[in-house]
Amino acid sequence: MSTVHFVFGTVLAVLTTLAGGSALAQEGPIKPYKDDLFSRMTVLQSADSGAYEVLDYQEMRDINGRDREPERRVKDAYISTDVRRYQENETLQVGGRKIDVTRVGPQQNAAFTVIFIHGRGGDRRLGANDYTFGGNFNRLKNLAVGNGGTYYAPSITSFDEKGFADVAALLRYTFERSSGRPVILACASMGGIICQHISRDKEAVRYLEGMAILGGPPDPGLPTTPLVKLKLPIYFAHGSADSVYKSEDQAAIYRKLKAANYPTRFTLFQTGGHGTPIRMIDWRKALNFLLSAG
Repeated sequence: MSTVHFVFGTVLAVLTTLAGGSALAQEGPIKPYKDDLFSRMTVLQSADSGAYEVLDYQEMRDINGRDREPERRVKDAYISTDVRRYQENETLQVGGRKIDVTRVGPQQNAAFTVIFIHGRGGDRRLGANDYTFGGNFNRLKNLAVGNGGTYYAPSITSFDEKGFADVAALLRYTFERSSGRPVILACASMGGIICQHISRDKEAVRYLEGMAILGGPPDPGLPTTPLVKLKLPIYFAHGSADSVYKSEDQAAIYRKLKAANYPTRFTLFQTGGHGTPIRMIDWRKALNFLLSAG
């Protein structure tokens, strides 16, 4: 057993103890937070012992019924802004690179770290906004801080080698700041190109515990990457009506991995569009899988 995995095992045991209860321990280390609002979606179809799920998504209910102003401001019940006490905007100097980030949680010794990569036209503000995307980023921030973790939302200035190098540097930085504890990378939309770069870099994947791909571009080469060779868990979330990246193409990659008994899950939001996974992903469920399946 490597030192990294020994450290992770210790952290996982501590987090599970904090969560309390044998049933919850089976789900994973992350404690519930507003599960009654975010974790009660109807499962329309299930396969692969629950690893593949099609969830009921309805725009009128899940946007208009959840937001005070549709797509602009969620209803107050879905958020708690107390977490802002732990939030800072920073410009990190990492390996000779300048990276603008929003950090939520401790600078050092986090029990785990989540890094969210936005898509085209975004910046760090997107992943730190408490009110948009149905309050889902506020929940992610609260889940991180409430379980001893740290959340980073960096600004990605380009989706090429520069952007990849920035994220690779941030991965190593957060890994070292947390003394080798788990780092999860979540990439949304065009940000998935960054995840593709990371998955192919033998050095970068050393600092990862798992990856989430939310409405990202399908990567047929993923099964042959260093990330997959390390069997790092991968969580896919996609909208069935995504007009940018076809859900069928992403599901085909999932099926290829699953056929090889790979640790992966796929959540499909029925009728959901390109941005639906960012709004509707159950972060607690995803994090528990990624932190427990490696």
